[in-house]
Amino acid sequence: MFTWFTLFRFLHILAAIIAFGPSFVFPILGSFSNKEPMHGNFALRVGAAIEDRLVIPFALTMPISGILMIVVSNGAVQWLRFWFLLAVAFYVLAMFIAVVIQRGIVHQMIHMTSHMPAPAPAGPGAASAGPPPEFLALVRRSQMNGMFLTLLLVLIVILMIFRPLS
Repeated sequence: MFTWFTLFRFLHILAAIIAFGPSFVFPILGSFSNKEPMHGNFALRVGAAIEDRLVIPFALTMPISGILMIVVSNGAVQWLRFWFLLAVAFYVLAMFIAVVIQRGIVHQMIHMTSHMPAPAPAGPGAASAGPPPEFLALVRRSQMNGMFLTLLLVLIVILMIFRPLS
């Protein structure tokens, strides 16, 4: 049977899958970039495009579908429960980190790799110079933010599905 709540829940879950599913691909892109640094800029641009065109827009629709579920449920959705408020707080924190901090770091990395000379192949007995320390610092910050964002996402899913703190 069709209900508005069912429609909005479907849209909410679909948006979550589209928004956060690709997030688990980013570490794989980073790993390949590390193994093949000559393609690092391309991998960064692909990751940024996925983030800008899928992850962020769909993640930003989730409060709308969530609010619509609350409105059409006539109070059946227990949105004042601690687990729900904690999940919303984690979501707001995650979106701030993803949009304001992480997105900026990735775009800095894209800019740096766009103007970096290609790594010279190491000759016999010579070590390649490698990326500059500023770039490596951005990579570490991006990795730490990515791990924290993944943890927040998992916590949000646990809170929304299991509602453990009722």
